[in-house]
Amino acid sequence: MPPTRFSIEVQPLLPEKLRDLDVLANNLLYAWDRRVRRVFRHMDPALWDRCGHNPKVFLRQISQHRLQELLDDTTFMEEYEYALNVSRHYQDQTRRMHPRLARQLDPTRDVIAYFCAEYGLHESLPIYSGGLGILAGDYCKAASDLGLPFVAVGLMYHQGYFTQIIDEHAEQRAEFRPHRLEDLPITPALGADGQPVDIQIAFPGRTVRARVWQAIVGHLKLYLLDTDVAENRPEDRVITYQLYGGDRTTRLTQEIVLGIGGVRALRALGIAPTVWHINEGHAAFLVLERCRELVAGGLPFAAAMEQVAAATLFTTHTPVPAGHDVFERALIEPYLADFAHALGIGTDELLALGRSPGEEASFNMTSLGLRGSRFHNGVSRIHGEVASRMEAYHWPQIPPEENPIGYVTNGVHVMTFLASEWVMFFDSRSRGWRDRMTDRRFWQDYVEAISDQAFWSLRQNIKIGLLDHVREALCRQYRRNHFGEPHIQRMLAHLSPNGNPPLVLGFARRFATYKRATLLFRDPVRLARILNQADRPIVLLFAGKAHPQDRPGQDLIRIIGDYAEQPEFEDKIFFIENYDLALGRKLVSGVDVWLNTPEYPMEACGTSGQKAGLNGALNVSILDGWWGETFDGTNGWGLVPQTGVDADTRDRLEAEELLDVLEHEVIPLYFARNSQGYSPGWVGRSKAAMQTILPRHSADRMLEDYIRQYYVPAIAHGRHLAADGGARARELTQWKAAVRGAWDGVRMQRLGEVPARIMVDAPLDLRVRVELNGLAAEHVRLECVLGEEDTFGRFHRRTCYPLQAVGTDGNATVFALQEPMSEAGLYSYEVRLFPFHPALAHPFETGRMLWL
Repeated sequence: MPPTRFSIEVQPLLPEKLRDLDVLANNLLYAWDRRVRRVFRHMDPALWDRCGHNPKVFLRQISQHRLQELLDDTTFMEEYEYALNVSRHYQDQTRRMHPRLARQLDPTRDVIAYFCAEYGLHESLPIYSGGLGILAGDYCKAASDLGLPFVAVGLMYHQGYFTQIIDEHAEQRAEFRPHRLEDLPITPALGADGQPVDIQIAFPGRTVRARVWQAIVGHLKLYLLDTDVAENRPEDRVITYQLYGGDRTTRLTQEIVLGIGGVRALRALGIAPTVWHINEGHAAFLVLERCRELVAGGLPFAAAMEQVAAATLFTTHTPVPAGHDVFERALIEPYLADFAHALGIGTDELLALGRSPGEEASFNMTSLGLRGSRFHNGVSRIHGEVASRMEAYHWPQIPPEENPIGYVTNGVHVMTFLASEWVMFFDSRSRGWRDRMTDRRFWQDYVEAISDQAFWSLRQNIKIGLLDHVREALCRQYRRNHFGEPHIQRMLAHLSPNGNPPLVLGFARRFATYKRATLLFRDPVRLARILNQADRPIVLLFAGKAHPQDRPGQDLIRIIGDYAEQPEFEDKIFFIENYDLALGRKLVSGVDVWLNTPEYPMEACGTSGQKAGLNGALNVSILDGWWGETFDGTNGWGLVPQTGVDADTRDRLEAEELLDVLEHEVIPLYFARNSQGYSPGWVGRSKAAMQTILPRHSADRMLEDYIRQYYVPAIAHGRHLAADGGARARELTQWKAAVRGAWDGVRMQRLGEVPARIMVDAPLDLRVRVELNGLAAEHVRLECVLGEEDTFGRFHRRTCYPLQAVGTDGNATVFALQEPMSEAGLYSYEVRLFPFHPALAHPFETGRMLWL
C-alpha cells in the first residue's frame, strides 16, 4: 500500500518594513495600477506567475530568505515606497469626486448602488465569465477613479467560471476548481456593531442565510453574498457555488439571493442608496424587495412600485433571446407566493410583472426590470434601437424609436487595458495624460505628436511580448497534449521572429454561434493562400470559451482546432486555451488587427475591440455595436452587414468581403514599408484608432454619460415621488389608473379644411376636436409632428408643435395650433395625442398614444 502524502504550507512572516504589502494585496487597485503590481513581480517573477498574479497567495508562498534579501535591495525598497505613496495618493484623491461631477452629485446625500451577477476585476478574483463581468469590473474601477459615492453588489462564487482545457482532439474540456476564500482579496463585511453581516431570505419551507464579504476596489466596496454557511441545507450552501452553473432552480435561487438578499445586505450595512442600477435582469428581484419595504411602511403596492421605479435604472445587455432569463411559473411561484402576500397583492398580479408576449405562463426577468424602473438603456446606439424594438410591447402605442429605452455606449477602463509600454511612454512625456481620458482634442494632438518611427517601434515591441507569451502558453498546451518537440517547434516558428514579427490577427471572445468565429473559413482555400505568402508572414490567434452546455459553441472551437492541424495552417493558426483577463490584456494590446464578425445586429456593444483600438490595433469588424458609431473610414475597416437575405447568403457575402478587405487592403498596407522599415499608411490608421477610440470609449466617459443621462434624473425623480411619505407616488398611481380606464374611449377629429399649400410665413392652421372620456385637458398633450418623407415613404421628424386647448364643443375639448411656416418646402406632418403628467419620468412612459 503506497504511503499517504500530506502537504503543508509554511507561511513566511513579513518583516516590519514590509508590513504594508498586506495593504497593497487587499485592495484591488493592483488590478489596474501597474505601479502596485510591479512590486510583487519584482519580488519573485516566477512565483508571481505561478500564483496566477494573486498577491495574497504570493505573500503566503514567497520564501523568508527572499523577503530578507529584499530589505537590502535599494531598487526594490524605492519601488515599494513609491507604490505605497501611489496607493495613499489615490485614496486621498478619490475621497473627493472629480470636479467635473461635483455639481451633479452630492456625496453627502447620494449613493449609487450597482447590482450585477458577475464582476471581472482581475484574474485573482475569478467571479466573471465574459463581457458582462468585465464591463462591470471596469465600471467599478472608473467609479473609484472618479470618486463617486458608489457601492456594488454581487455573489461570491466559490468556483467561479470554469477553467478551459483544449485537448489533443481540439475539444474543449471544462474543469471546475473551487477557490479557497482565504486566497481571494476579500474580507468579511462588518456592521455598525463590528460583527460580520449576514442576512436571511425566506425560501419555500425554509430560511436561507447568506454571509456578506467585501472586496476593496480602489476607494469603493464591492459586497458579495455567499450562501455556503453551516446553518443552510446542503442544497442551499451550493447556491453561490458556480457562476452560470447548475439547473434552472440554481439560477433562480442565485437571482433571488442577488436581488432580494443584496438589498437586505445594504440595509444591514447602513447604506441607503438614492439610485439603484440593475445591470442586466439577473438582479431585478431587488425591485420587489424595495417594494416590500415600502408596503410594510404603509404604501399600497402600486404606489410603492411607482416610487421604487422612479429611482431605478435598468440596463439590458444583449439582443440574444437566450441572454434573458425566463422562469416557468411552476418553478418560480413557490418562491414568490409568500412575497406576494407581503406586497398585499395576489400571486397572479405579482407574476404579471414578468409577463412578456408569447411567454404568458413564464416569468421574464427583463420584463420585471423594465416594469420596475423608469430609466432604461441599451449599451450602444444600434443596440438601443434593437432593444427599443424588442421591448416595444411595454409601450404598445409608442413608436419604438421614441419609447423610453435610450442608450449609453459601453466603454473600457483604459488603465487596465492600455499596454504597460504605452503607460511608461506617456509617463515619460507628461504625467497629466491620466486626467485627460475623455478629452478628444488632447488625444488628437498628443498621439499626432508621436513620431511615426517611435509609434511603430513601440507597437512592434508590445507585439513581440505578446508572441513570447503565446509561445510559452502553446508550448505547455501542446506538450500536455503529447505533441512531439520537433512538431511543436515547427508549428511555433512564426511566433519566434528574428527582428521581423508577423502581422498578427486576433479573434478572442466568448464562443457563441452568433459571433461566427469560423466565418473566415467559408473559403479555406483562399484563406490558406492569403496566409501563406512567403514574404508576408501572418499568424491568426484565437481564444475564447464556450459555455459547457453550449455544444454548437464548442463545435466552433473544434472546427478551428481541426483547421489549425492542417499542413497549410499548422504554423499560421493557433487556439490558445483558457481565455481570461490576463490573456485578454496581452491579446488586445499586442495584436495588429482585431477581428469581429457577429451576426448583425446581435452584437450589443463588443468592448474587446475598444481595448484593442485604444492600444493602436486596427479593427476589422462588422458595423455593429460600438463600431457602427465609431468607424470613420480612417481608424480601421468596417464591413457592411448584409440584410434582407437568408443566413447562408449573408454569411457567404460577408465572408467574401472580409477576405477581400484582408487580402487587398489590410495585408498590403501593413507590408508597404518605407526605407525606415515601417508602413506610414499603417501608422496613420493606427494613430487614428487610438485618437478616436481612447477618449470616446473610456469607462470615464461611460460613467459620465450614465450620471448625466440617468443617475441625476433618477435621484431627482425618486426624491420627488418619495416626498411627503410617497404622496406624489400615490397621486401618480391614481392618475395612471384613470388614464388606463379612460384611454380606450378617447377620440380625435380634425376640424375644418386640410389645406394642400400655404405661402411662406403663413400660419399652419390646425384645429382638433378631442373627446377625452373624463380626462382633464391638462392631462393630455396634443402635438403636431412636422418632418419630411423620404423616397421609401419613411417619416423623419424635425420638430413638434404643441396644440393648446382653446374651448369646448359639447362634451369635447377643442385644441388649436397657429404656427407660422418660415421656410418654404414640402413637409409632412402628423398629429398625436398622449397622456401627460408633470411627475412622469418620460413623456411616453404610459405607453398610450393616439394618432389623427
